[in-house]
Amino acid sequence: MALNAALLGKAYPPLYYEVGREKLREFAVAVGETDPLYHDLAVARAAGFPDLPAVPTFPVVLSMRAGRAAYDDPELGVDYGRLVHGEQEFSYERPVLAGDRLVATPTVVAIRSRGRHETLTIETAITTEAGEPVCTARSMVVIRGADPVPEGQAVPAGAAVPAGEPR
Repeated sequence: MALNAALLGKAYPPLYYEVGREKLREFAVAVGETDPLYHDLAVARAAGFPDLPAVPTFPVVLSMRAGRAAYDDPELGVDYGRLVHGEQEFSYERPVLAGDRLVATPTVVAIRSRGRHETLTIETAITTEAGEPVCTARSMVVIRGADPVPEGQAVPAGAAVPAGEPR
């Protein structure tokens, strides 16, 4: 089933998220970040931050939660069983800080065909509740093709083959 390119540009409902210090610390631990800047409020303040800053990849928490609206949209046609992560990037206006009350709004910004596969890019604009831009999270996923290899036809060396298909 192909992705519905007519939904290019569609924005989904925003996610509201209050950033907590313990969530920031838990995320830092989960990604192996040991710099005291991300764990110790006194160190963060000494470095000039008004509160604990988030590690740079923290907005993935918001973008993944907000993006579920797109991934789960039956009109878009994502086969989640064939979805694999492709790329992730963040562009910052300012750091995410403990105490921020953020709004994450996902939008479908690209749908492309790549052979038997498709790519879907969701861009999530993250602002404060007052509308101040904080960062943009951009996530590209690959929807693996479902077409089997025709009987008797060889698969080129290095090509991806769906599970259960002969080479």
